[in-house]
Amino acid sequence: MASHIVGYPRMGPKRELKFALESFWDGKSSAEDLEKVATDLRASIWKQMADAGIKYIPSNTFSYYDQVLDTTAMLGAVPDRYSWTGGEINLSTYFSMARGNATVPAMEMTKWFDTKQPLYRP
Repeated sequence: MASHIVGYPRMGPKRELKFALESFWDGKSSAEDLEKVATDLRASIWKQMADAGIKYIPSNTFSYYDQVLDTTAMLGAVPDRYSWTGGEINLSTYFSMARGNATVPAMEMTKWFDTKQPLYRP
């Protein structure tokens, strides 16, 4: 029998991603440090699923912030106020869209259809 799951908790068993994010946001660690934690965590999660016998391991379930923001970034739907000029969206722009920064506000979060998942608007 083949097994599959839709997703897997992304924060880590000891909330590693949460602490790495907070450290990055506070300027105590670099983007490279955050990316290393994320890379290690994804590899660990994939291994855990494989070791558990899951045949169809899901992809694209990881997010630094949330999947709606990821889709916005993937589509390049970055409002002009973030001064994005194309190409890969770096973590600074990505988190500015989600949380704002000293010079620009975050994107507005809107709940559609009375869902629990916020959707972003420019």
